[in-house]
Amino acid sequence: MNREDHSNDIASFRAAVCALLTVVVFAVFAVRLFSWQVMKSDEAEDTSLSSTSYIMTTNAGRGEIMDRNGDELAVNDAGYNIIFNKLYMKEDSENEVIHKLIDLMNIRHEKWIDALPIAIDKDGNYYFMEGNDATIDFIKSKSMLDMNRYATADDCMAAFEERFGLDKTSYTQKEKRDIISVRYNMEYRGYSNSTVYRFAENISRDMIAIVLENSQGFPGVECSGTFFRYYNKGDLIPHLIGTVGSVSEEELKSLSSKGYTTEDKIGKSGIEAALEEYLRGVSGEKRITKTSDGTIVDEVETVKAVPGNNVYLTIDSKLQSAVNASLKKYVTAAGKEYSDCVAGAAVMIDVDDFSVLACSTYPSFDVQKYLSDEKYYQSLIEDQTLPLFDRSLTGNFIIGSTFKPCVAAAALEEGVVTGTSTVFCSQNYDYYKNDVIKCMGYHSSENVKDALRDSCNYYFADVGRRLGIQSMDLYAERFGLGVETGVEVYESTGILAGRDSTVWFEGNTCQAAIGQSDNAFTPIQLAVYAATIANDGVRLKAHFVDKITDYTGKKVILDNSKSPEVVETAGVSTENMKLVKEGMRQVVTSGTAKDVFSKYKIPIAAKTGTAENIGTDNVTFIAFAPYDKPQVALAVVIEHGGSGKYSMNTAKEMLDAYFKKT
Repeated sequence: MNREDHSNDIASFRAAVCALLTVVVFAVFAVRLFSWQVMKSDEAEDTSLSSTSYIMTTNAGRGEIMDRNGDELAVNDAGYNIIFNKLYMKEDSENEVIHKLIDLMNIRHEKWIDALPIAIDKDGNYYFMEGNDATIDFIKSKSMLDMNRYATADDCMAAFEERFGLDKTSYTQKEKRDIISVRYNMEYRGYSNSTVYRFAENISRDMIAIVLENSQGFPGVECSGTFFRYYNKGDLIPHLIGTVGSVSEEELKSLSSKGYTTEDKIGKSGIEAALEEYLRGVSGEKRITKTSDGTIVDEVETVKAVPGNNVYLTIDSKLQSAVNASLKKYVTAAGKEYSDCVAGAAVMIDVDDFSVLACSTYPSFDVQKYLSDEKYYQSLIEDQTLPLFDRSLTGNFIIGSTFKPCVAAAALEEGVVTGTSTVFCSQNYDYYKNDVIKCMGYHSSENVKDALRDSCNYYFADVGRRLGIQSMDLYAERFGLGVETGVEVYESTGILAGRDSTVWFEGNTCQAAIGQSDNAFTPIQLAVYAATIANDGVRLKAHFVDKITDYTGKKVILDNSKSPEVVETAGVSTENMKLVKEGMRQVVTSGTAKDVFSKYKIPIAAKTGTAENIGTDNVTFIAFAPYDKPQVALAVVIEHGGSGKYSMNTAKEMLDAYFKKT
């Protein structure tokens, strides 16, 4: 047989084998199809009719928060919750399972979620816990117990006992109360076949092992892997970062349409709240099929959860840490000299794009301890210095003479004064006899640059009177005073004298012109104001968010560094802005800031401020640097600081930290 005939035989054999295999495969399929459709059709139909499918939500990881350099500030830490799954729990066993589980948790000193605002006093009487009016009203409402508004705590507990089958049981009063707490919260949180109930959060590894080992005694109790928010450097910038918490009933009214449930976590304050739509992931879904006898026959992930986006802030952690330390140092030092000085704030902004590099308030707190340590939390609530109050963004401070560059720019542009025109300072400005303004010096003839250098109250009282409050306020708003800066989180709008005053007299204009009267602004507004001067009167939108990426960090969703937004222009000519900046330069070379800055290696421009206040004066300071080509602008406010050396030295150390870094 030649090679060609042999090849043909092999090809014929292979074709025959393939044909045979094809016939066999189709035969098998035919038999199986016949079995499914005919022989087992009744069985399949019975299973279909006797089973029910439930769709359960699977949570997605929350996006993380970093500083501008990628240093982690708010991250996801893996942990476990104890949850109740109604698909696996028998209704008649709920009370006993809860009782046993609470006992076990108490023995192990583990916390479980106790949301009932009713406690037992030392005499064994129930009472409503203070500060829970909204929850107590809900308990009495038709949605829960349907009781009248005058129902007592004892009335409510008796109704709960009957509702949950505890009225004729042998549990102690404390045991009943704890079981009711869990059963009440299960209803409140919408516990159902498709919604699990979170009984305890972030439990220890030992507790996980114990629950798993005793799973037979806890039907429907599961240890569910999840992520918890952890705040690295919790004391770095806690007010800005903010917190997350469970969705409240009130919040759910507007958020249920967006897929939120009572089991979800949501941003409650700061960046966590402001960027919720970016940080929140997209939940997934899992289909669970259960037969009529309670057997789970199928569990399939139908929609995969997608984690949230990562947020990169404009904050520089190292710079922020240095500013925090400096502010604390000089507030503490001032407090030793002036007993009512306990607080202050400082902000630094990049002049190129108005991104916030550091934003400090003192006193402050540790957000991680705030969320995890009840004693620490209570100490913060009781602290009279108000460490939870963000003075940098929401504190309205009388700023004194740091307001004068704004008045100078407005007066120059409106033609009230020129660069060479002068006002004679005889110390006491008495144009309004009932409202005499005293100058700290006897300056004789002063032009605009001299008046800024010497912080002459006489000059600015007279110029402010001629300028008028309406023009003064117009320019103040353009420079960013008394208006929101545009940052992503909540901020105060400040108070602008005249515009926001309930009563106004002509003489008040003179007081407003020197930064007194009703003028009160936030430290971040002062920093934006200083940056606007440095930027030749062009005010950009201040911002804390540098960029937003997907969870992998590969896809950029938002980038604020590309095209800074122009919010307003001051409407002041280049020539007039130059005069104002030259006056501010003289403040540090030969004026009110010379003692601290005259020999500073980097040329800066600045303005000092001392503001009369109830108690010791506020001290304020604004600056930008370098003078000839500004990179950063800053503001420092020390409440009741008394002496300008404290605000100026804080600013000096801020600039030291920035230029050392760059």
